[in-house]
Amino acid sequence: MNSLNLKEKTTVLFDLDGTLLPMELEEFTNTYFALLAKKAAPFGYEPKPLVAAVWKGTKAMVKNDGSELNCSRFWEVFSQEMGRESLKLREPFDEFYAKEFHGAKTATWENPLAKKAVDGLKKRGFELMLATNSLFPAVGVNTRLSWVGLSLSDFSYVTTYENSSYCKPNPDYFGEILEKTGKQPEECLMVGNDADEDLAALEREIDVFLTTDCLINKSGRDLTGISTGTFAEFLTMMEVN
Repeated sequence: MNSLNLKEKTTVLFDLDGTLLPMELEEFTNTYFALLAKKAAPFGYEPKPLVAAVWKGTKAMVKNDGSELNCSRFWEVFSQEMGRESLKLREPFDEFYAKEFHGAKTATWENPLAKKAVDGLKKRGFELMLATNSLFPAVGVNTRLSWVGLSLSDFSYVTTYENSSYCKPNPDYFGEILEKTGKQPEECLMVGNDADEDLAALEREIDVFLTTDCLINKSGRDLTGISTGTFAEFLTMMEVN
């Protein structure tokens, strides 16, 4: 575990999926889409084209260039695939993320250290932000946070598809956070588990700690010189007992 200079740090940015919330990503995605398709079925939508359209909308958000909010980009592309009538699904989808989405918790597991980290870092005077990839509405983020005993109110700023115009791994995702919160890169520490997505923060001069409990490194990136360790080791580094 490489050491970080924590002297100037005032703010910790946490990733959610795979970091605060441990999960098996493929199982989670499959469970989530099956539940979402079930929610849309009474409105006359078949699972296969619906899931394909959600994927297409998601990929469009990932490629978003800052010209519009991610939510606008998603529904624009989704409705192009499924027809303008599909825009009526926005309200049922929000209801889904508040209710049926809880069924996807089965693909995740407990992390008592998540709440310990949040409470302990706040006691030490750190400001906390949730830098989860901005692909979900706020209600869907809050539901996933609840699985580890947390909520939106635990963070001073949370990226969602309603307030963001970029996604990871675009470095501008982190630039937008800095711009909207008035933070300087040197006072921030990003804590995540995805080498491609979370290390993009380095391009905006934000230091990164990669947790290895659910480490994702699809591109096989060389992590030499990167601060890595288990979530428990991160807490030790931050002097959270």
